[in-house]
Amino acid sequence: MKKDKSKKGKYILTVAFTCLGFAIAILVNLLFPQISENVNFAKYNVGAFELDGNGLLRIVLLALIAGYAVFGIIDYHDEARRAAYINKASFRFVMGLLIGLLDITGTKLKVLPQPFFPGPAEILSPFLEEFDFILTNTFYSLRLYFFGFLFGVLLGVGTGILVGWFDRVYYWVYPVLKITGVIPAVAWMPFALTLFPTPFISAVFLIVICAWFPIASLTAAGIQSTPKAQYEAARILGGNAVYQLFHVAIPHAMPQIFTGISTANAFAFTTLVMAEMLGQPGGLGYYINLSKVWSAYYKVFAAILIMAILFSAILKLIGRLQDHVLRWQRGIVK
Repeated sequence: MKKDKSKKGKYILTVAFTCLGFAIAILVNLLFPQISENVNFAKYNVGAFELDGNGLLRIVLLALIAGYAVFGIIDYHDEARRAAYINKASFRFVMGLLIGLLDITGTKLKVLPQPFFPGPAEILSPFLEEFDFILTNTFYSLRLYFFGFLFGVLLGVGTGILVGWFDRVYYWVYPVLKITGVIPAVAWMPFALTLFPTPFISAVFLIVICAWFPIASLTAAGIQSTPKAQYEAARILGGNAVYQLFHVAIPHAMPQIFTGISTANAFAFTTLVMAEMLGQPGGLGYYINLSKVWSAYYKVFAAILIMAILFSAILKLIGRLQDHVLRWQRGIVK
């Protein structure tokens, strides 16, 4: 009983330690004086409240504290999640301290090179200033990413299965796969703009191309690396060629397929931003380009923040799907 109370007490301290860095950042924002005069925070009406960048920063930090506290309570009842929470506590504490440090150096004192390194309150200001415009561009990027990445995954997995399973397809397609794989997707932009009727479809094509290569290559490698003994066992049990493909080869290739999808996700995001910067009528890349023209670098960082959150969320979603599909690996793979 005493041991359980001691463990619970230590865990409560861990939750408090996790939230402490963000609490310090709030105190820094509240108590450290605004020494630099080159800062002007406009106030915006948000419902019944009037907020500026500093007010929004404090709300975000309070939301992080509340979120990590709630997740800390929930994770306590699961041993694996509890261990992961404890492991990340130091990183989250330092993240809070860094926000406070950036607030001092980027906003309160302006000792960082300006306007290239704004403070966190300035980075959050665009969400008050032009939230609807940011939201419109975010949805444009998500729509473009969804269509490009989805078709890239379908084409990549389909090509990889055909290349890995059929020798004749491997003979004709694999050299093409190797040649096109080393060419950056953005290099195809002049041809895409010429071949396709709209900039949106052109950008979808570029994302498909950049996702296709890693997924197809790793899928083919996974199919080809399936041990012959597994095919023989399936054949003895009465499985024909189709059965062996869908019940032996593809399941064996699943870890490589998901590795390819995770790798392609990063490539797709990079290509998405580049395509939006070079010819799209909307999107986060377009927003960055527009902000850069006016030297509004705090808006550039706001777009980068959205990209980081979206990329992390998509990567988390792919990880959850991978854990579900590869649940048979639990206890086998560390």
